[in-house]
Amino acid sequence: MAQMPNTAQPSEINEEMVLNMGPHHPSTHGVIRFVVYTDGEVTRKAVPEIGYLHRSIEKISEQATYSGFLPYTDRVDYLAAMNANIAYAIGVEKLAGIEVPRRAEFLRVISCEINRIISHLISIGSLGMDVGAYTPFIHALREREVFNDFVEELCGQRLTYHYARIGGVIYDMPDTWADRVLAYLDHFELIIDEYNRLLSGNKIFRQRMAGIGVISKEDAIAYNLVGPNLRGSGVKWDLRKDMPYSIYPELDFDIPVGTGEIGELGDCFDRYDVRIKEIGESIKILRQCFAMIPEGEHQAKTPRKLRPPRGEVYVRTESTRGDMGVYVVSDGTDKACRVRFRTGSFTALSLFEKLSRGMMVADLIALIASLDIVAPEIDR
Repeated sequence: MAQMPNTAQPSEINEEMVLNMGPHHPSTHGVIRFVVYTDGEVTRKAVPEIGYLHRSIEKISEQATYSGFLPYTDRVDYLAAMNANIAYAIGVEKLAGIEVPRRAEFLRVISCEINRIISHLISIGSLGMDVGAYTPFIHALREREVFNDFVEELCGQRLTYHYARIGGVIYDMPDTWADRVLAYLDHFELIIDEYNRLLSGNKIFRQRMAGIGVISKEDAIAYNLVGPNLRGSGVKWDLRKDMPYSIYPELDFDIPVGTGEIGELGDCFDRYDVRIKEIGESIKILRQCFAMIPEGEHQAKTPRKLRPPRGEVYVRTESTRGDMGVYVVSDGTDKACRVRFRTGSFTALSLFEKLSRGMMVADLIALIASLDIVAPEIDR
């Protein structure tokens, strides 16, 4: 039988394919699904679909006491749990009028900056691995394990720390701990040069990252990006400097921002570069804190059953992924009436569909990794 001729006009042929990336995919950095519409290797759009990790954590806050909810805050961002612990504790302390001892403030900043280094090491290591450079990830994990050991000595945990308490922190730092951390920082500062040789100066890595996923200053502000994703677009905004809290006003450190010197301002490389420079600034902060930390108590005396007066408070802290906000409402009982978390990964994901249009499929992986998205921050 003779084959019928193809009479379709080129404009009528639709070669769009719909692909599912995730929810279980190594490059999605958590349980997230991206519905990718492609024309060959070119992405028409990639739509994030969330909800696979929803745990009702904010509803649980209404069932647990103020102190009893603290372990749940570790799960808001499991790579920067220390910041989530402390942000929630600060909110409750403001509601209850509790003054935190000065030594505890130093211990909080020390633990948060170590946690920032730990999280950024995962970010830059996995970014390299996602675009094909496996070795830097192993090097990052090697150093991260040592910092995990230090944090374990401090609070007994390596991932979900539960170190903060309402009114301070649960443990003071062990004897000789500060000296050993400082000695390791001298070694670790040299390792940053190693990462720069492996990644920052690597020609292939630069070509994969430069000019990809460009976020303009205007878009970064309009979509309410925070943290390194905002600063990577050249916006110099950091809550530790611009809305200072705890002891940060007493410390001397810089705020790295994107420069666009390798590709374009606000591209994947700039976001990576900001994070690796922030590690150096955290080292600077840690040295100052160990030099300035006073003697004294590490925990204020608080009632066994905490019942803050009726009211509400919103607290903002500079977490690893940027501005982490905690909204706490008290009705005068020992349980919060409402708790709400505002996180950086959720807002970063809102820009993903716009950024993905016209991208090569392979570059989507670099974009996801450069935004440093963590799934628990999206699904709460």
